[in-house]
Amino acid sequence: MYHTIILVGNLGKDPEMRYTPSGQAVTSFSVATSRQYTGQNGQKVKETIWFRVSAWGKQAETCNQYLRKGSKVLVEGRLTPDPSTGGPRVFTRQDGTTGSSFEITASNVRFMSTRAEGEGEGGGSDFPEGDAGDEIPF
Repeated sequence: MYHTIILVGNLGKDPEMRYTPSGQAVTSFSVATSRQYTGQNGQKVKETIWFRVSAWGKQAETCNQYLRKGSKVLVEGRLTPDPSTGGPRVFTRQDGTTGSSFEITASNVRFMSTRAEGEGEGGGSDFPEGDAGDEIPF
């Protein structure tokens, strides 16, 4: 059996790299995917789903070096379920509402922002207004 997931979105904050005790690099970053549509009542609806991505080895080092908050990426990988629930990680937001995040182990990360877009804080972001730093679940 096999599964894969492909995401295109923007980083919610700068990536964080660390090393395992055996010396292997792992970089974690959050990716937001967004869509807008018109609901049945005629109102515009904004929907953002957050994914927590882990990249390993040389790819982890490259992601840490070149990605920044707001960078646009395409991530190919596999879903990693929460060990306690078998599904996405569920959390409670500061306002008391429930949210979830999906964990992805990357097999391939493609950088879609140009170098000029990646310069500066949040350059090249396609976040809807106010979504770039709000409610990142991790």
